[in-house]
Amino acid sequence: MSDLIVIGFDAIDEATAALTECKALEKEYLLDLEDAVVVVRDAAGKIHLQQSVNLEKVGASYGLFSGGFWGALVGLLFLNPLAGFVAGSVVGAGAGALAGSMSDYGIDDKFIKSLGATIPVNTSALFILVRKSQPEKVLADLKQFKGHARVLQTSLSPADEEKLRAALGEVAAKATPAA
Repeated sequence: MSDLIVIGFDAIDEATAALTECKALEKEYLLDLEDAVVVVRDAAGKIHLQQSVNLEKVGASYGLFSGGFWGALVGLLFLNPLAGFVAGSVVGAGAGALAGSMSDYGIDDKFIKSLGATIPVNTSALFILVRKSQPEKVLADLKQFKGHARVLQTSLSPADEEKLRAALGEVAAKATPAA
């Protein structure tokens, strides 16, 4: 089961830097990301999503190859495989891009937009869906964002969430006895 972690950052470009760091950890097999999205809220309050997986490009690529293949096959029947390949590729790429743009993968876009609307202007947030990780090594690496980031939401256990908060420099709010 994957864990959702949402971290808010004080600057617009810090969430992108954190995602770059997460991808470097992924190359070292210390982190396995299922999905990642950077949310930026600009000075006008508008929310911008930067998906890590561009489904339009994936769909267009798949459609291009499958459409080209089937177009060439149909073109062979009419003794013109080149025309069939070209027509099939164009139609396939368009259909694939359209299907990709209407798809949702990983973290629900409605959830991302609703939580993204709560972050202050000129800030950013990183939404990551983690399949598995090496927590000690990942937390040590994330300490570089200490003081500039805060946990907005997680599906981690309370103990793991507390370790993440400590790595980011958040002070746990403890109840003080009334005088």
